[in-house]
Amino acid sequence: MKFLNLFFITLAFSACAQQKNNIDAGTVSAVSFRMVGPALTSGRVSDIAIHPSNTDTWYVSTASGGLWKTQNHGITFNPIFDSYASYSIGCVKIAPSNKNTVWVGSGENNNQRSVSYGDGVYKSLDAGKSFKNMGLNNSEHIGGIVIHPTDENTLWVAAYGPLWSSGGDRGVYKTTDGGKTWNRTLFISENTGIAEIHMDPSNPNILYASAHQRRRREWTFISGGPESGLYKSIDGGDTWVEINKGLPAGYMGRVGMSVSPADPNVVYAIVEARYGKKGFYKSTNKGENWSKQSDYATSGNYYQEIFCDPKDVNKVFSMNTYLHHTEDGGKTFKRTGEKKKHVDNHVIWIDPSNTDHWVVGCDGGVYETYTHAKEWRYFANIPIIQFYKVTTDNDAPFYNIYGGTQDNNSMGGPSATKNSAGILNLDWFITNGGDGFESATDWENPNITYAQAQYGWIVRYDKASGEKVPIQPMPGENEPAYRWNWDAPLLVSRHDASTIYFAANKLFKSENRGDDWSTISPDLSRQLDRNKLPVMGQVWTMDAVMKNKSTTIYGNIVALDESPLKQGLLYAGTDDGLIQITNDDGKTWRKVDAIKGVPARTKVNMLTASLHDENEAFVAFNSQRDGDFTPYLLRTSDQGKTWESIASNLPERGNVYCIKQDHVNPDLLFAGTEFGAFFSNDKGQNWTKLSGLPTIAVYDLDIQQRENDLVAATFGRGFYVLDNYEPLRTVGKDILNKRAHLFSVKDALLYVPATPLGGGGTGSQGHNMWSAKNPSFGATFSLYLDGVGSSLRSKRQKEEKKLEKEGTAVYYPSFEEIRAEDLEGKASLIWQIYDASGSEVRRMKSAPKKGIQRQVWNLRTNTTDPIGSRGSGFLVTPGDYTVSISLVKDGSVELLVDKQAFKVKGLNNQTLLAENPEELKEFRAEMSELNRKVSGTEKVMGETKESIEMIEKALLNYPNTDLTLLKSIREMMVSLKDLEVLMWGDKARSSRDFETVPSISGRLGMVGYQIYQNTAGVTKTHRLNMQIAEKQYNALRTELNEIIGKLNAIESKLEGIIPYTKNKGADWKKD
Repeated sequence: MKFLNLFFITLAFSACAQQKNNIDAGTVSAVSFRMVGPALTSGRVSDIAIHPSNTDTWYVSTASGGLWKTQNHGITFNPIFDSYASYSIGCVKIAPSNKNTVWVGSGENNNQRSVSYGDGVYKSLDAGKSFKNMGLNNSEHIGGIVIHPTDENTLWVAAYGPLWSSGGDRGVYKTTDGGKTWNRTLFISENTGIAEIHMDPSNPNILYASAHQRRRREWTFISGGPESGLYKSIDGGDTWVEINKGLPAGYMGRVGMSVSPADPNVVYAIVEARYGKKGFYKSTNKGENWSKQSDYATSGNYYQEIFCDPKDVNKVFSMNTYLHHTEDGGKTFKRTGEKKKHVDNHVIWIDPSNTDHWVVGCDGGVYETYTHAKEWRYFANIPIIQFYKVTTDNDAPFYNIYGGTQDNNSMGGPSATKNSAGILNLDWFITNGGDGFESATDWENPNITYAQAQYGWIVRYDKASGEKVPIQPMPGENEPAYRWNWDAPLLVSRHDASTIYFAANKLFKSENRGDDWSTISPDLSRQLDRNKLPVMGQVWTMDAVMKNKSTTIYGNIVALDESPLKQGLLYAGTDDGLIQITNDDGKTWRKVDAIKGVPARTKVNMLTASLHDENEAFVAFNSQRDGDFTPYLLRTSDQGKTWESIASNLPERGNVYCIKQDHVNPDLLFAGTEFGAFFSNDKGQNWTKLSGLPTIAVYDLDIQQRENDLVAATFGRGFYVLDNYEPLRTVGKDILNKRAHLFSVKDALLYVPATPLGGGGTGSQGHNMWSAKNPSFGATFSLYLDGVGSSLRSKRQKEEKKLEKEGTAVYYPSFEEIRAEDLEGKASLIWQIYDASGSEVRRMKSAPKKGIQRQVWNLRTNTTDPIGSRGSGFLVTPGDYTVSISLVKDGSVELLVDKQAFKVKGLNNQTLLAENPEELKEFRAEMSELNRKVSGTEKVMGETKESIEMIEKALLNYPNTDLTLLKSIREMMVSLKDLEVLMWGDKARSSRDFETVPSISGRLGMVGYQIYQNTAGVTKTHRLNMQIAEKQYNALRTELNEIIGKLNAIESKLEGIIPYTKNKGADWKKD
């Protein structure tokens, strides 16, 4: 095959990229992400802190999903760290002397390949309601925190330091003033940080620290060196000495420690070491000497954490893939038991009052046992799932979302459901096991999905049957082994749904959905020997601790895309920084190397071929594994011959993971970064952050073109959907300079939400049942408004603040000005909905704001109940509608939008469809009119009864009244009682458990109930009951009018004799 090399391609920076971003995030904040979860499986938990005197209160820190809190023993969990600068948490601690003081160490305290970084330590003084960053911002990973038992202002922090690079804040840091100042009391080197810190429970001056020399790069992991070891302080952490006597001499790795609460003289250590010297060690003299108990150890990449039983000095728990424990001080270990529980454990809390009761955090979330692991409870309400990739299908009426997760399978689930409960965990399904990675869907057949586990273990999943067919390409006879990435790229051709591409170090193609494969490229990587590359200033021996473990073999394809405009135009990117391009489906390849401005060998994280121009493509380079957090995002307009940066105003600290282009507007781009998602509608000249996401990494994005939805795969908070982002296509100077603009209205889908759990939402399933919201039901209107005038009060206050700042006297306003402020009303937006005939069917009110706002119409008419009643009327029928919008204030009306058209479409998911929708529409209108009359009459009956009762009181209590009128009052009251029976039913019978004849209100209410939540059509029974109700109502109204006439006559006779009575009329005057 022919290869063309392009060296040192110039990276052209567009002058336009320096322009000011003129779309403020607040302007478009109404176009906001919606979380869909799931919490079917969870994600990695790094630490758990449980309130010592109220064990129903827990703090759960996660590796990449923020900090969560429960105050009801896990019935519900709430995220309490979403608005801060870090989403990765290594540890959380409650101050023993003040339970409202909570410390958080940001940055995961493990060393695996997908580890996320933080920005120091945070402190809360109000039990997690708010936090403040207290420094150590360059630590990136906090190994642990210990707090003085009686002085909350004195604490020690184990700063692990950067994993991917040298330097940063490393060592043991001490503060005695609550974090205002820090003193580094133990420092080893720029390559070695402190993995753990522990305190002697009997003496707060005795501290232990574990130093760990480690470095991870794209191609390797080194988990030890001569600088690893244990340290001890006996003066409150001011000075430290090594305590490695009896531990493996030379090169140790990560060392986990635990001090026994049952006997603080006993300290345990679990040690990584080279030359087979790893093992479990014990000291009986506070770490002065160590003796090896067994060869048991775990991996410093993920585990090496141990926890002592609070009462049994010989019992120690080891966090491992499978939870282990020893009951003889480390001589032997056994599996603890994990039936019905996820593996990969990281933390355990042991109840000191019942040591068989534990709370365990693992890669699958939070579990609890009361029976020493015989049974486990899973908390399926913490949506911290870590997705690597996302894709969508074309299923109808709601598309499905698919993706692969960190250690929790590949899975799929609906973007929405027809159920009022929303999207439940049980709506999701597993498509492949293991760590899940990139999935792909057949755009012709939504039942066919491709899912993979690590290192290319791909299956073709049949959603209809649940069957999985493994289809991974295998080397032929005498062919060298393939090198698969942990997350191998995969795509279904947009030219032929039966054609799929899949990549290792070579690119494979199948034209029959993976049944057979052909190799269409040579090795596209640099083919470097990773064992010759220096790490921490040297090339390490093969016996280095954990060398190359849990690391993909270097040199493979990690990014792949195909032009949807030209078949056979493929882009491939490698983990060692190459872009390879073919125009002929792999016959020849052209190599792009050394793009100026991008560090050498930087991983190609994503390649995206343009949807509009076959010469255009986009690339996201990710240099996190070089310790470089700069966003590298570029565009080519000539198939890779030249490149320009489009990173523009993206945050300087935050790698870019993905880039997607809108299928309608070629200038509209979306980028997923370490700290959120952004959009640009000028092809990368300016970027605006999208709202609705917590602080979180967005690893991947996918656009569902039919729905105009943007779906985000977050690494730690599940999937999110940006519903109908169409306004982002056109928002710009032309629209922002308008007074108002209504964006095109998406067709509204009409159906009746089902209630499979009974009642609304999740019914009576309890607060612990987790669900995600569906998109808003009905028609969603997106209106841009250039602003709402300030109120008189706000104008005055603004001017007064200005005068105060200038030191000028602020005088009291005049009473005319004060009255004007008091009388000023609030502005409102009035939304008017019209059907095809021009009749107004619904009117809604909302508070206006500057920027884009969204208003939802639930496809129902206004209620005909009395004014002030809540609720809506009947559903409308499918058809053409228009919407007008006005701004009203203090009696003035400003028309903003005049009858913009949109459609309401029926889902038609019923088994028995309405044969005549127009008949149903007319019947609903008749019902609404009769309901209006009956509801008004009910109100009049109540007022009439009140008036009769007041006149009766007046006759009995006021002089000069005619007592003979009491007979007429009594007759009216009896007649009104008869009408009440007709209107509301015979309470004399029903209260005594006798059957009763349907009342007017009951009969009408039943018919309304029968047609309110269905679209099945009008029955003869409906019509008959409405006719009966209408006939009885007309008779009732005639009799009521007679009673009112008699009442008015009596009131006239009492004119000037008795005081005012309610409903007497406007002509009443005081004598």
